[in-house]
Amino acid sequence: MSPDVVGFAIVLLASVMLLGKYVRVKVPFIQKLLLPSAIIAGFIGLIIGPQVIGRLAEPLGWAWLEDGGLLTSGIFDVWATLPGLLISVVFATLFLGSRIPSPVRVAKLVGPQLAMGVAYGSGQYVVGILLGLLVLSPLLGVDPVFGALLEIAFEGGHGTAAGMRPAFEDMGIPEATDLALAIATVGLVFGILIGISVINWGVRTGRTRVIKNVSQQSKAELRGLYSDNERVSTGRMTSRPSSIEPLTLHVAVVGLAIILGWLILEGLVWVEDQLWGQPGSPWSEEGLTLLGYVPLFPLAMIGGVIIQVVLDRTGNTSLLDHETMKRIQGLSLDILIVAALATISLQAIATYWETFLILSVAGILFCTTVLLVFTPRIIPEFWLERGIADFGQSMGVTATGLVLLRVADPNDESPALEAFGYKQLFFEPFFGGGLITALSIPIMIATGNVYIVLIPMIVLFVGSLVLGRVYYKGVRSGRWAGPPAKVGEDP
Repeated sequence: MSPDVVGFAIVLLASVMLLGKYVRVKVPFIQKLLLPSAIIAGFIGLIIGPQVIGRLAEPLGWAWLEDGGLLTSGIFDVWATLPGLLISVVFATLFLGSRIPSPVRVAKLVGPQLAMGVAYGSGQYVVGILLGLLVLSPLLGVDPVFGALLEIAFEGGHGTAAGMRPAFEDMGIPEATDLALAIATVGLVFGILIGISVINWGVRTGRTRVIKNVSQQSKAELRGLYSDNERVSTGRMTSRPSSIEPLTLHVAVVGLAIILGWLILEGLVWVEDQLWGQPGSPWSEEGLTLLGYVPLFPLAMIGGVIIQVVLDRTGNTSLLDHETMKRIQGLSLDILIVAALATISLQAIATYWETFLILSVAGILFCTTVLLVFTPRIIPEFWLERGIADFGQSMGVTATGLVLLRVADPNDESPALEAFGYKQLFFEPFFGGGLITALSIPIMIATGNVYIVLIPMIVLFVGSLVLGRVYYKGVRSGRWAGPPAKVGEDP
């Protein structure tokens, strides 16, 4: 593949992203759905590529469409490789530029928030794998490990689903990526629709403590733009451009975080080879591969944490700006989503359409039940404002949760945003693209036993709800201090 093809593929992808934004600005129906422009652009790329228009070449007699539709096979191949590369950038930036908070401050807010996050993540494994054992395998002949795609798609989102492609291909289930991407799209759309509906219901029934009526969103908000009188900073200059461009510095640090993650991964694979990876080892006669299937991106996140801890300990926290890191993360995620959706295999989805439908419906019902039934019984104060963020994240991406939180608490009058941010410190390394997400399917395939993941997830699910309930009762009884209050009220 020539450099010219790679360069033109990236330029063309940028053009499709711009077209997606244009559609978001111009189409009222899509504005009401609050769909990110990257999702729209991804579907545009899918339509103009070999999966849709490319299939019309033969019946229409247009030979020029046969090589990738309006794209070419070379451009399509470049786009298909981007998600696996960029997901490491997304995860490496998660904690860079933000000082790791003190344990005392975190503990005051993170308890119930973390309980809800773990309940969503572990519960999706429980629901998915049980469906795999009871429905998918006996009725459809589908391997029950496919049930774990529910957490990868809903909690992990498009980025994690696309980032797992190399691991799925190594394990001989490449169709799992396309299935996960399709389920992730359903989760994102319904997460926004149900989330907005729950906020409206909460306002009408007096369950929200911040907003008392849902005002009509401005035209600029619906179009996904800022109005002329809004001033929003994209980041802080941390170095003088005469020395090094601040953006260059931040990108370089992200690269270092990924290198650290790669070194950790290589070390883990080496340890595995020495212990149980080789044939005839004491652990396995044929050799057992587990860590070899772990993708790079969760370890790139650990690399980012290591760098941030070093900066904090050496008094150089101000060297990086978290808002700038979020811009790098956002760019990478947008490109990733467009490329992943544009290269999704419709044939794989058609083959597993029953699995896709069952897991999607079950995931929606489960997440909605957790929000409406368990959340108000675990989060003692501002349950809807704090719970809606976790709900949005559990059905799409972190950005979905933050969008819903912005609707429920537009001026940050509750402790919801702070609590959600602290929860991410403990949650992201494990679920939604963390180590548990990366290891769950490889472990089940390597051992041939889905219960090795199912049973611990059941324990985590029940345990998180029980501990969350204990915290709730402790705050309500006055034995423990609740979260810091806002809106002028004592918790």
